Amino acid sequence: MAHGAAKADRLTMTAALAGTGLDQAPAVRANLSPAELAALAVARGEARFSEHGALIVTTGVHTGRSVADKFIADEPGISPDIAWGPINQRLDAAHFRTLRGRVLAYLQGQELFVQDLYAGADPARRIRVRVVTTGAWPALFARNMFIRPPAADLRGFVPDYVILHAPKFMADPAIDGTRGTTAIALSFETRTIVIAGTEYAGEIKKSIFTVMNWKLPAEGVLPMHCSANVGAAGDVALFFGLSGTGKTTLSSDPARRLIGDDEHGWGEDGVFNIEGGCYAKVIDLSEAAEPQIWAASHRFGTVLENVVADQAGRLDLSARTLTENTRSCYPIEAIANAEPGGRAGQPRHVVMLTADAFGVLPPLSRLDPAQAMYHFLSGYTAKVAGTEKGLGKGPQATFSACYGAPFLPRPPAVYGELLQTLLRRHKVQCWLVNTGWTGGAYGTGRRMSIEHTRALLTAALSGALDETRFVREPYFGLMLPEHVPGVPDAVLAPSRAWPDAAAYAAAARDLAARFERNFAAFAPVVDAAVRDAAIRAAA
Repeated sequence: MAHGAAKADRLTMTAALAGTGLDQAPAVRANLSPAELAALAVARGEARFSEHGALIVTTGVHTGRSVADKFIADEPGISPDIAWGPINQRLDAAHFRTLRGRVLAYLQGQELFVQDLYAGADPARRIRVRVVTTGAWPALFARNMFIRPPAADLRGFVPDYVILHAPKFMADPAIDGTRGTTAIALSFETRTIVIAGTEYAGEIKKSIFTVMNWKLPAEGVLPMHCSANVGAAGDVALFFGLSGTGKTTLSSDPARRLIGDDEHGWGEDGVFNIEGGCYAKVIDLSEAAEPQIWAASHRFGTVLENVVADQAGRLDLSARTLTENTRSCYPIEAIANAEPGGRAGQPRHVVMLTADAFGVLPPLSRLDPAQAMYHFLSGYTAKVAGTEKGLGKGPQATFSACYGAPFLPRPPAVYGELLQTLLRRHKVQCWLVNTGWTGGAYGTGRRMSIEHTRALLTAALSGALDETRFVREPYFGLMLPEHVPGVPDAVLAPSRAWPDAAAYAAAARDLAARFERNFAAFAPVVDAAVRDAAIRAAA
């Protein structure tokens, strides 16, 4: 009996580790349920429960993505198509093999947790992902974040990509060719991702998004850093935007079904979610303003990263003790009106979100296709003090191509051309929405009212603005509605919201000049209409 049990355990371990480069470990816990993972995380001292049963974890020194430590293996069959630079840093293929080998040697001495998952709700576009990690809570994070296959699909599961997650293994620059002890290294040829020296679980999620940003364009599908929802009439809306601009908040609309909150693909068969969960920023989360995210964050099985709680597990969602980047990770089914299957038809609307801390951009403006391409390639938002280490007192303009530069292995123009083609083919209406400041810059103005933003979006997506008169503002060439139900007219035109018209004009000219400088790199690779849009923006 003992021999038979040992043999069965060995077969189970072999199947669970197939394709990973590992053939042994002291114990392998494969595809455990959320209840099992949560209980083990607490028992092992990795986490504790909130009063509502969510798992509270901390991520040490890394409370966000370590962009400077992201590498792609420099491999002959891949290198010509990579946009090498500060984001996609080269790691010599030999160094990658060394790093992978050292991490494998480390992992084989650890108790391991394995999760077999999908990325991509469209079966024709999905990849099979095997996550191998040393912790129960990162395994639960991965299970919440990706698509959970039915039990029948787990039998004989063969991964397309493997994540070797060793958060407490420290890379050695002298041996591994890394910048420091942290590394997020991806090899497209071996289809392996090594994550070492960081406990921030967002690296797991975004490493696979990088893979999909590599894979999908070759298939004529646009991968997008956006949220998506669909109305009762099947009208799909996409919400592009960087962290803190409101993608998750605004797409979680009780009146519309949520397709997904962060990563999607768009092709000739419509839109599909890449993920199976949500990763909401929850600093200052309000039950009144964001009831769906609030409810999802106060439930068993959710993972709360760096959220502060007292000894009884009562959450303090306003506390910034550990970071501003507090997060809630939950399966999408925690949102009551999530779209079953994570797929829908062709978009009718594209919304580009920005949190303009300079207080210049209007709360809503209509974009023509050339302007949409311009703003997509620009990927503008602004950061303010407190959101990141090292920021000064004033706003800092941030431009991230395609609203997702850190995740784009190919040149941004590849994604821009796909977007332009899809917008024209499907006659999509585009909007620019500012969820940032009005009446002045950060520190003097006020944050846009979420109630006003929701009213503006409801009007835009419902078609209520189709017959509304629009006027062009002078600094960016944007078309502004004159009247929107439920929103004061003075809010619609930022020049009227500022008490000092000359101060607004100076701020607008300054921001337009920032756009112009940033877009100079794209001017040679876009068509004349988009270059004209750039000239309008800089006028």
